[in-house]
Amino acid sequence: MSLFRRYVAIGDSSTEGLEDPDGHGGYRGWADRLAQHIADGQPKPLDYANLAVRGLKLHEIRTSQFDRAIALEPDLMTIFGGVNDVIALWCDFAAIRTDYADMFARARARDITVLTFTMPDTTAMNPLGRHLQDRMDQLNDIIRDAAHTYSALVLDFQEYPIAGDPRLWFEDRLHGNPLGHERVAAALAWCLGVEGMDDAWSQALEDELTHRRRSERIGRDFDWAVRYLAPWLGRGIRGGPYGANITAKRPVPTVVPRRTVRTDD
Repeated sequence: MSLFRRYVAIGDSSTEGLEDPDGHGGYRGWADRLAQHIADGQPKPLDYANLAVRGLKLHEIRTSQFDRAIALEPDLMTIFGGVNDVIALWCDFAAIRTDYADMFARARARDITVLTFTMPDTTAMNPLGRHLQDRMDQLNDIIRDAAHTYSALVLDFQEYPIAGDPRLWFEDRLHGNPLGHERVAAALAWCLGVEGMDDAWSQALEDELTHRRRSERIGRDFDWAVRYLAPWLGRGIRGGPYGANITAKRPVPTVVPRRTVRTDD
């Protein structure tokens, strides 16, 4: 595996870590967990910064975070966004393609390892999944194409059924829960070739009764629409800012303490 000196994560609520509480009033998330895997798996210290802010569309990530991230001189970046574009009432896929290409090209020109991923099939967990899947497929194709063109690493979660298991997702059906963030971090660490990481993350969860009566399923979907979909649509129609008054949780790179003691330091 490559040894990394500084990892900087940019993105939206997924990268910020929403719905993976850290026990101190904030959020942990897959990026924090990935940083820990890297720190534990290499002999050299790892600096880590996370500039992600919930609710941002991809162009906002590019304009508000990317240059700041480059200025921190990372040798590893995770770049992911576009889901907030996809679930909006109107989505500009040409702009998404331009933003991904620009960020990947500029980062790779500086010899930064770029890591990203695709979205899984959401139809099993989200009532809107079947309506949004065409858009998600377009987003995934853009991510794959940009990664291929600029030699970025991409973990194609759409190819792994476990990624769409509802048990890995928070009740809002848009964010991962702690187990989901844990699996994403393990997958990305495996993709990077971090020492000690394997493909165990891709194994299915133990079977449990997942089939519900149709009336019960409809009831839960209705509750979800009232609690999560309606407020989100209301903000979207009014143009309300999703990430208002939210700042990056870790804007300055700091060393990630290792959890394990190595004998080769």
